[in-house]
Amino acid sequence: MSWRIRHQDEVYTDEEVEARLKAELPHWYLENGWIRRKYKTSGWKATLMVVNTVGHLAEVAFHHPDLTVSYAFVIVKLMNHAAKGVTNKDFELAQKIESVVMWQPNKEGGALEGTPDDPRFKYIKYD
Repeated sequence: MSWRIRHQDEVYTDEEVEARLKAELPHWYLENGWIRRKYKTSGWKATLMVVNTVGHLAEVAFHHPDLTVSYAFVIVKLMNHAAKGVTNKDFELAQKIESVVMWQPNKEGGALEGTPDDPRFKYIKYD
């Protein structure tokens, strides 16, 4: 689906946000003006890896989400504070976070095998 070209800080309506999430980021949802995603992990070490990954991507993008961090999950919340709503910046960062955190090299058929299917090596809980 193509979205009309808009300024990077132009706020989407709730209806536009929900439609775009459904089309592009089906595991994300809109709640109280934020787009959100809960990443389930296998425990504290994996949670910290997700937090650090999100932190790196946010800093490189210079667009920073709010995070809720617990033992076996991370909730990422995005909203453009300056624009007071969800903008293209939020969608673009959400897409980058989603592609990196949920990456499964073993599904791509290359030389990288991915994390073994063994409880000792579990990291992220894939959807």
